Amino acid sequence: MRRKLPSTAALAAFEAAARHLSFTRAAEELAVTQSAVCRQVATLEGFLGTKLFRRSQRGVVLTEVGRRYAQTVAARLDAVERDALDAIGQAVPAAAGQLSGALELAVVPTFATQWLLPRLPRLAQAQPGITVHLTSRTRPFLFDGSGLDAAIHASASPWPGTEGLPLLPEDLMAVAAPALLAGRKRWQPADLLRLPLLQASTRPYAWRQWFASAGVRHVQDGQDLAGPRMELFSLLAEAAAQGLGVALLPRLLVERELAAGRLAQATPHVQRGERTYHLLYPSHRVGEPVLAAFADWLAQEVRAYQNG
Repeated sequence: MRRKLPSTAALAAFEAAARHLSFTRAAEELAVTQSAVCRQVATLEGFLGTKLFRRSQRGVVLTEVGRRYAQTVAARLDAVERDALDAIGQAVPAAAGQLSGALELAVVPTFATQWLLPRLPRLAQAQPGITVHLTSRTRPFLFDGSGLDAAIHASASPWPGTEGLPLLPEDLMAVAAPALLAGRKRWQPADLLRLPLLQASTRPYAWRQWFASAGVRHVQDGQDLAGPRMELFSLLAEAAAQGLGVALLPRLLVERELAAGRLAQATPHVQRGERTYHLLYPSHRVGEPVLAAFADWLAQEVRAYQNG
């Protein structure tokens, strides 16, 4: 059966016009005339059998159908462009005996910035034909239809339908700005209940588990759940460095801040985390050369870090 697809030129014109809410600015971006954009949009509306724009006193605005369609078209065009750029990149011949290809990797942002990115130049030296594209994902997801080849995520075990290479444990320590901890020579875990507790929105019971692991039994109902919530570890680390409270973070993600004196360990207690950072990938991708090479390199980096 023949596919019912609009032309890419019409989609590109519509997406630009929807983004700018101006046919004139869309024409300037696409280096065509305004009438050409109008014709492409009219062609697309005829194909779909519905209006995507309506006139207003200030120009054009999207209809409700147009607004929803613009969001999906923009995402699809971005994906098509990425695929084209990947194909162009893979068309560049690699040196003899070297792998060539791209890896679409989902990664939690703070792990990427604090641990992975500083090491990627060594991958470029060891495997110059491999390109790693990074996408931020803070929560588990399904690989099917995502366009992603692998993920680095903290989990207790590999996700269903995936294989996992364990990397580093997520051992959790309480950290705060040195000024916030001043005035006491030694803080005990229970003493932290006197300070604002910064909460990770993806780990709502992290403090409760940390206090339990430290043997703190007398926590008032909800006291360990109160405090500003933030999604990313990087936000928690910066909030703690600014003196807003105490954050519960993996040491490997705040080593630079600790070394620079922006953060200090609040108490000696460290909770052995239930989660481990894993390299995760669908089971059917096992053995693919680019993925296997990346996994081998990552395992070497983990060993060097642990022995360092």
